[in-house]
Amino acid sequence: MDKNGTMRVGIIGAGRIAEMAAITLKDMNDCKAYAIGSRSLEKAEAFAQKWNIPKAYGSYAELIADPDVDLIYVATPHSHHYDVTREAILAGKPCLVEKAFMANLRQAEDIVALAHDRHVFLAEAIWTRYQPVVGTVRQLIADGRIGKPRLITATLGYNMLHKERIFRPDLCGGALLDVGVYALNFVRMFTDAPVQLMKGYCVKSDTGMDLTNTVTMILQDGIMANVQSSATCVGDNIGVIAGPEGNIIIDNINNPQCVTVNKRNRVFDEEIRVPQQITGYEYQFAACRQALIDGLLEPREMPHQETLYIMQLMDQLRAEWGVHYPMD
Repeated sequence: MDKNGTMRVGIIGAGRIAEMAAITLKDMNDCKAYAIGSRSLEKAEAFAQKWNIPKAYGSYAELIADPDVDLIYVATPHSHHYDVTREAILAGKPCLVEKAFMANLRQAEDIVALAHDRHVFLAEAIWTRYQPVVGTVRQLIADGRIGKPRLITATLGYNMLHKERIFRPDLCGGALLDVGVYALNFVRMFTDAPVQLMKGYCVKSDTGMDLTNTVTMILQDGIMANVQSSATCVGDNIGVIAGPEGNIIIDNINNPQCVTVNKRNRVFDEEIRVPQQITGYEYQFAACRQALIDGLLEPREMPHQETLYIMQLMDQLRAEWGVHYPMD
């Protein structure tokens, strides 16, 4: 942190997600975008000028070597997370790594083990896990507003057919790691019961990547979950947690803005609006800052075991579907 307690973030990668981070950090008080690293100095300098970032580097290694960077935000494609994160951890740099955390469980286990061995902070940037609305919904469930949850459903779909990476195995394409990861996390945010049985189906591209998928899970606490994701269409993106006394409807599992509680027979009970936010990304940066202040190696909101469990589920589904990446 600088002398004012501000966490200085170095962003690796200069794509759309990196821009979201820059927009967010620009309006935060205790976190700021301090440096941008790209494979092209020209691209890094353009990014830095656009978002008023002090330092621009034409390589990831240069950014990692900057002693004033407090946290590295890895915003490259999934396929490139492993190498750059490993390099950063070996340099002793705390990392916040975009979802999906790694290409597969093997990579994820290796990186987590390395971070633990080197005593370096490491977090997955699955932004929904850090948002305060998660605690709101958990409290509604704990208060018995819908009774014991029995069914969880969630959909997330975007038309990403114009994005070449979705079709490329070498870039870990497909819907699962890009949007399906949110649907799986939606279930895990509201029950930590292990998956007892899981079955999934997908429609694949000519290149072998899952474009639309659906997954059914039976959990050990008796909950059934049905989730689906797609990179080919505009989904309703709604999540529902249903119990014998009512249901809770989340308007957008990717960035909730409204939570509706219904009683029996779908009789309206309450609507909870999410407080105004910058982008929703601010909560993950704030959580990392607090974890670093507290001397933690992982964020409270997204422990390493949860990251690894989600990676395990996605590996299992890809094996079932025959969706393979070169790094598997």
